Amino acid sequence: MSTWKKIPLWAKILAGVVLGAIIGFASPAAAKALTPLGSVFLNMLKMLIVPLVFFSITSGICKMGNVKQLRQVGVRYVLWIAASAVVAAIIGIIAALIVQPGRGTTEFLANAEATEASAYSFIDNVVSWFPTNIVESMVNANLLQIIVFTLFLGVALLALGERVSGLVKLIDQANETMLKITEFVIGFSPFGILSLVATMVSTMSAAMMREVLVFILLDNVCAIIILLVLLPLATQLLGKVSALKFMKKVAPALLVAISTSSSAATLPVSIKISDEELGIPENIYGFTLPLGNTCGMIGFALFIGMCCIFASNLYGFAITPARILQFVFLGLILSIGAAGVKGAGVVMSGVLLETLGMPLTLIPILAAIWPAIDPAHTVLNNAGDLAGTVIVSRRLDKMDMDVFNK
Repeated sequence: MSTWKKIPLWAKILAGVVLGAIIGFASPAAAKALTPLGSVFLNMLKMLIVPLVFFSITSGICKMGNVKQLRQVGVRYVLWIAASAVVAAIIGIIAALIVQPGRGTTEFLANAEATEASAYSFIDNVVSWFPTNIVESMVNANLLQIIVFTLFLGVALLALGERVSGLVKLIDQANETMLKITEFVIGFSPFGILSLVATMVSTMSAAMMREVLVFILLDNVCAIIILLVLLPLATQLLGKVSALKFMKKVAPALLVAISTSSSAATLPVSIKISDEELGIPENIYGFTLPLGNTCGMIGFALFIGMCCIFASNLYGFAITPARILQFVFLGLILSIGAAGVKGAGVVMSGVLLETLGMPLTLIPILAAIWPAIDPAHTVLNNAGDLAGTVIVSRRLDKMDMDVFNK
């Protein structure tokens, strides 16, 4: 047992994927016998979704400080987080609309209970995001309505400040509790994923495998474009600094990010670079980097935008202008409220599918490909945090350019 605990989570999940694939190829009967493990895992994911979304997003908004503190550094950096997430989600959507991953197979169509027709009303769709009864929304797991309510709740708590400090503390504690439960569920994930992958492989076609590989390649290509083109361009145009120097100076942090796939592990390196290499004052990077570590998830926003199109193609859901607006909104909100625990991408993928009204049968595929896309996402998240910190510092004229140019 002690040896098992020492194995990294990614290695356990990868082992589950490999063993599940072997079992699925070798013995469909054995894969069927393992099905209950996968069902339990999916049920536990569903159990997490509503309370995790409610507490994690509300807590994430409350961590932005209070309204007064947000006026200078906070407002600028929060705008950067929001804008970069929206742009990343849009890039993911556009790239997926061009390449259309998932359109080459129809085997998932049977899993969709009701294929959405193209008769979408843009206004009705937006109006449906706003709940009339939040308890009913929770009972029905209407996540869009829950997310909208949490936005109102989080902003109200920020506006009330110290008067509701007890409630904010309670929400933080509830969020910590949900994250701990999430850790327990993720701890079971190697076994659940083994079962799900075994079932999937025993029934998956070559066409589906090809679409999955296209998705992985597209995700990584888009991440490279954002990293090497858009973020340097933003620092050059908005921060008025040399994009090449910026990329050279932050390279050590990006190497840590890609090797660990952990934003938390990269944070100390980013802080050191901000102080010693970029010339940013502590009262700025001390606020922006921890906040960005929690809420600045450009990589996950890119994934959400792309996954929305991928899943819509697989399940035969119509991709309408109203749907695309919804995808961008989810890219913003879910990336800000993403749970800060290892393996949370699998959980948040379940949140995404539930929000879109789609079955969770895509979860084993997303879990299997996560190790291939997570390093690029982590690099993007940390590069985005550092770029935003530089831009805010320059806009406030508080960056020591002598240190940056040395």
